[in-house]
Amino acid sequence: MTKAAARKIAELFDILKIDYRNDHNTRDTPERVSKMFVYETMAGRYDEPPAITEFDNATRFDQLIVTGPIDLRSTCAHHMMPIYGEVMIGILPEKDGKIIGLSKYDRIVEYFGSRLQIQEELTMQIGDYIEKLTKPRGLAVRISAVHMCKTHRGVRSSHKGRMVSTCYFGSLRDDAEMQRQFLSECQTLSFG
Repeated sequence: MTKAAARKIAELFDILKIDYRNDHNTRDTPERVSKMFVYETMAGRYDEPPAITEFDNATRFDQLIVTGPIDLRSTCAHHMMPIYGEVMIGILPEKDGKIIGLSKYDRIVEYFGSRLQIQEELTMQIGDYIEKLTKPRGLAVRISAVHMCKTHRGVRSSHKGRMVSTCYFGSLRDDAEMQRQFLSECQTLSFG
């Protein structure tokens, strides 16, 4: 796959009149870009989801847990420009349910971020995966991100401009007080 993609990137460079044969700066760029796409930027399309070990909720903890900010790096599906920001995840575990280690949330975000994305779908994918894995009473996923397709092309807006998307699952979906608590914890973690 990487060799075939490198050939196509080289063809694109020919069309754009980028001298990857003689220019020392771009000589190996088609190969580097191909490897970046397959092994990094779009690895979530080709790799299996990360192995996540669930544990019994031994202490029967059933209050809101919020983790973050988790660094997000993704790529816009519309313009192939970087998306970067942070993810906050809130979990209301079942007393007799499953929990996962905190670092696993980072792995889940990294996995689903490593593909061409739009932020709304990414927010849902992360939530759907965690919900399927641990079956919590409630779950919230919030992403705040800068889209370089907006800052580096088109309108060329400020990097301060962000998009926020939040999805609620289970009992958090309809509980306005728990949603406020989640958002309050997100603010505390962001400005800690």
